[in-house]
Amino acid sequence: MTNATAEKPLHSVSVAGIVVREDGRVLAIRRADNGAWEPPGGILERDERPEEGVLREVAEETGIAVEVEQLTGVYKNLTLGVIALVFRCRPVGGVEQLSEESTAVRWLTPGEAEDAMKEVFAVRVADALDGEAPHVRSHDGVRLLAA
Repeated sequence: MTNATAEKPLHSVSVAGIVVREDGRVLAIRRADNGAWEPPGGILERDERPEEGVLREVAEETGIAVEVEQLTGVYKNLTLGVIALVFRCRPVGGVEQLSEESTAVRWLTPGEAEDAMKEVFAVRVADALDGEAPHVRSHDGVRLLAA
């Protein structure tokens, strides 16, 4: 191993929930830090199982309690070294509320989510809804990269 390789930081792992209501709408937040629409999620804590992290992140950012149904995708941001584990979830309680991390919480149709979100987040919604999970994709933070 070269020094350059040894000095690179470890990857971080994030989790996100594609929360789907019975009417097919998906839960989205407008992030406080950059104004972008995204599925709720965040960095997985060291002592958390991925499913626990999804429950925590969705509740913290939206006020909605969820049940995890299935891993739907693994996404790597090659620019930042972040690996995101994305799960389809269903709401089981709570009421939409804002947090320090969200300036809006909305239930969007899949089409609205595709229009509102950057490609790398819209694809996570589409992947969660297509029933062919799990997907494995890489991106540069904005665009998907060819396999």
